[in-house]
Amino acid sequence: MTKSVFCIAQTIEQTESIVNQLKAASFSSNDISVLLPDKNTTKDFAHEKHTKAPEGAALGGTVGMGTGAVLGWLAGIGTLAIPGLGPFIAAGPIMAAMSGAALGAAAGGLSGALIGVGIPEYEAVRYEGKIKGGGILISVHAGSSEAIDQIKEIFGHAHAEDISYTDEAAVPA
Repeated sequence: MTKSVFCIAQTIEQTESIVNQLKAASFSSNDISVLLPDKNTTKDFAHEKHTKAPEGAALGGTVGMGTGAVLGWLAGIGTLAIPGLGPFIAAGPIMAAMSGAALGAAAGGLSGALIGVGIPEYEAVRYEGKIKGGGILISVHAGSSEAIDQIKEIFGHAHAEDISYTDEAAVPA
């Protein structure tokens, strides 16, 4: 069974470093997800999905210089609103998964959406607190124990926090 490895980064620069290291280690853009609060807007968004790098680069202008290139490399960039929490920027497979889990998010907030993508409840609650505090969730699909170890090593070298892994949930169609 495929696993997902998660961590919390504290800054866009740290996130960029981690994503670049994952890319250099030959992890696919389709295997890497990033979720961060959109602090630079006061608008509440309806779900808006984009799948092309140019849109990611344009979206990156919203969160800061240089971020567009990192997020633009990832698949499925868009914004989504979590009821009661406001707008978030999501990139990678987590975008599709959280879009499907958005119905659960209405009742359970961000932790409900994270549980919906397969994160165990106790970890989802912890991650929700970190993300609400400005942290950035990074998730990577791993198909082998060697890949899990490699991802955890990249996260550790970058001084990411709350590194863990779990079985992946199926993404709703």
